[in-house]
Amino acid sequence: MSSDSPSTSASSSSQAAEVQVRLPDGSLKTQPADATAMDVAKEISEGLARSVVAAEVDGTIVDSFRPLGEIADDENVVPLRLLTTRDESALDVLRHSAAHVMARAIMRIYKGVSLAFGPTTSGGFYYDFDMPEKISEDDFPKIEAEIKKIIKAKEPFERFVLDRDEARKLCDDLDQDLKVEHIETGLGDQATVSFYRQGEFVDLCRGPHIPHAGMIKAIKLLSVAGAYWKGDASGRQLQRVYGTAFFDKKELASYLEQIEEAKRRDHRVLGKQHGLFAINPEVGQGLCLWLPKGARVRVTLEDFLRRELLSRGYDPVYSPHIGRVEMYETSGHFPYYRDSQFAPLFGSEVGGLLDAWSTRLDKDDLSKDDEDKLIAAAEVFGVKLPEYKPSASNDAKKDVLHRWQLNHERYLLKPMNCPHHCQIFGAQPRSYRQLPLRLFEFGTVYRHEQTGELNGMMRVRGLTQDDAHIFCTADQVEEEFRATIELTKFVLESVGLDDYRVQLSLRDPDSSKYVGSEKNWDHAEGALRGVLEQSGLSFNEEPGEAAFYGPKADFMVRDCIGRSWQLGTVQLDYNLPERFKLEYKGNDNATHRPVMIHRAPFGSLERFTGMLIEHFAGAFPMWLSPEQIRVLPLSDKSVEYATAVAKQFDEAGFKVTVDASDGKVQAKIRNAQIDLVNYMAVVGPKEAESGQVALRDRIEGDLGSMPIKEAIARLQKEVETRQVRQAVKGSTVSIAESGGAATDY
Repeated sequence: MSSDSPSTSASSSSQAAEVQVRLPDGSLKTQPADATAMDVAKEISEGLARSVVAAEVDGTIVDSFRPLGEIADDENVVPLRLLTTRDESALDVLRHSAAHVMARAIMRIYKGVSLAFGPTTSGGFYYDFDMPEKISEDDFPKIEAEIKKIIKAKEPFERFVLDRDEARKLCDDLDQDLKVEHIETGLGDQATVSFYRQGEFVDLCRGPHIPHAGMIKAIKLLSVAGAYWKGDASGRQLQRVYGTAFFDKKELASYLEQIEEAKRRDHRVLGKQHGLFAINPEVGQGLCLWLPKGARVRVTLEDFLRRELLSRGYDPVYSPHIGRVEMYETSGHFPYYRDSQFAPLFGSEVGGLLDAWSTRLDKDDLSKDDEDKLIAAAEVFGVKLPEYKPSASNDAKKDVLHRWQLNHERYLLKPMNCPHHCQIFGAQPRSYRQLPLRLFEFGTVYRHEQTGELNGMMRVRGLTQDDAHIFCTADQVEEEFRATIELTKFVLESVGLDDYRVQLSLRDPDSSKYVGSEKNWDHAEGALRGVLEQSGLSFNEEPGEAAFYGPKADFMVRDCIGRSWQLGTVQLDYNLPERFKLEYKGNDNATHRPVMIHRAPFGSLERFTGMLIEHFAGAFPMWLSPEQIRVLPLSDKSVEYATAVAKQFDEAGFKVTVDASDGKVQAKIRNAQIDLVNYMAVVGPKEAESGQVALRDRIEGDLGSMPIKEAIARLQKEVETRQVRQAVKGSTVSIAESGGAATDY
């Protein structure tokens, strides 16, 4: 927002004249209350001050130019840590400021721009705009040129605070209607709100920001997309401009190179190119069709994990793709995750009407006229609700509708497997001697993800989880959790993913979204933390990221080009056994409640496979490959021998094909390289006479002639040991063009 109004500062008359600054080494510095973190840095050294980006005060990141008296505790002490360009969290501050700079540049170039939000992302930032003109990537050079002018001016970021009425008037005067709406709704409980000014640009923002725009040494606009105001598809459509920024040009160049490499590895492109999967709009967006080659990869993964689970004492189970809504109400998944679930299925044709009616009441979005129409519409379908009183409270009305629904069948496409597994546990009497009971299922579940969030196999509406639930005693929790952690490590390392860390997701004590007793939460979090500490795994704690029913350990995996993926997960749950009243008979002959552990090393087969496609650039290791060997006859005269060779490889358990097409063998080798086949067995009259094959490796090239049995034994060893020789480092184009042994491994 542009403004010529003078800066306004929050008053702090009650502040003490001085504050005590406690530095990380424990030393104390006495400072005037109006001193800033930057002043503290300058006292230490001018060199340090030049690299200070922001400050951290008791775990919260604040502006380096914020008066310390505003953020001191009740004893006028400020626990201060200076953040420099070397701190990872400082990059987020830089990118947030870069989003403001980009918005300022766009407002200089275009007229009638209304600002929405401009947050940071894991790799950069974006800003949403409502504006009459359409921005395209062709416009990026002129926007970036204006950005460079702003950066060169090195104008400071200035923070000021207004009460809500003043803030609303300022935004209204600046014709920023989206900001006005946000002040009235999203910030309705705030007495005051903060703004940041940089030159003529003013934006409603909580910060923090860098001291001045000159600290942005490298910035690049990346793409433009559509968005909706506050993510509501029924709301105003906006333009979203993405960008990234760094403290160093080399870091930007490296990041852009990674982006280009990621584009070359895009699983959607490789999936189509190599016949792995398809998504057809006639089937439905977000619903994967596993083509034969992709299905072979999936079957291999399932068989591998199934054998491993059976050897570790797991029992297989199956559950239906739908379940009664009441079961998900018991578990808490409905209506807790209502917005991400498909609409319920009703046995009665009026069921959908009553469901929509109840939802409107829940949102307090039902006028008297609409209510009368709904009552009349229900009566048209033969449904009379004598207990429904228009004068009653919304809760009382919903209760009447809910009681009708309970008497009629309502089903939900299965969003989670765990309620079904709880019912399997409860289907029979259980004794402590049967515990731990480990149930596993490759169960398909359904989520109604927003269309704009769908992404090939990575974000889908139908996904198959390698789901398992362990029911155990409280005394068995730590050992079972330890075993699931080891299993997840084993699975990831079996596909060559050995660069990972663990995120321990805990509850936010101030949030109301979590269910269960505080005692159980404390016990669960302590048990998980203790196991991770004993395991020696690198982990970090993330308050507020737990599932609503319990803490969890998520494996964050880095692929071969440095991207991070959340894959395997292990979750501890005291809540669902309580909700479903699950019991077992203890050795004291009394009934007890089991503890439940959720675990999924793959997460979902769709996402895991999509990630592997990108990690290996489609060139799967031998044990996972959909086509492990291709037999290449030199001419038509050798096709019969080639077929006999293929039969021997097939009987040995390999996925083998024969290229009996016309053409020279060099062309067949090239095609096999393009198709990312692991090995080629070239055969001609000489090989037929000696009972051999000329084996060729996609990675190492010609391996020479050898007896068929020797070739089989060699390749069997690679499969049995699940050897991951190397992940592709370069692009698949260079592999396809090599014609021989690839050099980009």
